[in-house]
Amino acid sequence: MLPFVKLQGAGNDYIAIDGREANYDWNQLSLDMSKPAFGVGSDGIVVVFESDKADIRMRIYNPDGSEAEISGNGIRLFTKFVIDQGIISSDKDILKIETGDGIKTVYPELENGKVVSSKVEMGIPNFIASKIPISVPQLTDSDMPKFQMDILGHKLDITCLSVGNPHAVCIMDQNVEDFPLVEVGTIVEKHEYFPNRINFEIVNVISRSKIRARIFERGAGETLSSGTGSTASASASRYNGLVDDSVEVVLDGGNLNISWDQNDMAMLEGPSEEVFSGIWPK
Repeated sequence: MLPFVKLQGAGNDYIAIDGREANYDWNQLSLDMSKPAFGVGSDGIVVVFESDKADIRMRIYNPDGSEAEISGNGIRLFTKFVIDQGIISSDKDILKIETGDGIKTVYPELENGKVVSSKVEMGIPNFIASKIPISVPQLTDSDMPKFQMDILGHKLDITCLSVGNPHAVCIMDQNVEDFPLVEVGTIVEKHEYFPNRINFEIVNVISRSKIRARIFERGAGETLSSGTGSTASASASRYNGLVDDSVEVVLDGGNLNISWDQNDMAMLEGPSEEVFSGIWPK
């Protein structure tokens, strides 16, 4: 028997588990629990562990069982879980969380002792090819990580970057609603250019302060939203000079806000909600 809480932020849903005294094959558990018909249904699981480097440690697993470095929405939902469950004191204004992408700083917002939203320091977006990583024959580390791909007859103008995990962003004039994201994203994710696979986003720039994005997540497929995907989409738009320093990202599951400080630190802000709690019987 394993207690869990399902949470969602802008439609990106995760199952949160206290793993400090549990012994599970977390990869297989994520595969089983994430299934919509036979499991709980989610975009993955986030698991709590003790940390000797930060306040707490988060490990995150995709629906296909693979482990991810970081999830922007996942870490916000993780923050709600550890504070609402009393694992971390609700008196903390700043939370340091150890992740697969290092230690992240989270600023929770509480109402009546419960977390309702959080702002996360996502790091400085990295546009160096070997650090993303990408392996495109015509590119070196000194080149801008921009190139064109022809997938299923669609000419894609790609900008790549890392926000703790790798992303390929296609800013397009075509309405993203009409684009076959699943068909194209399935190929882009596993393309030979991307040795660790990649997350794929398609973007319409609406104004200097708003973009529309659809997201195909590595290991998960198309999702209603993604914190890192939103950060990557906004950061790629900014890198190309199309938006200012505060951007609203319109997603299928809701809206998230991305901003950058004077040091180019990307900040992600959005809501966190509990959906339900339960017991996993297996």
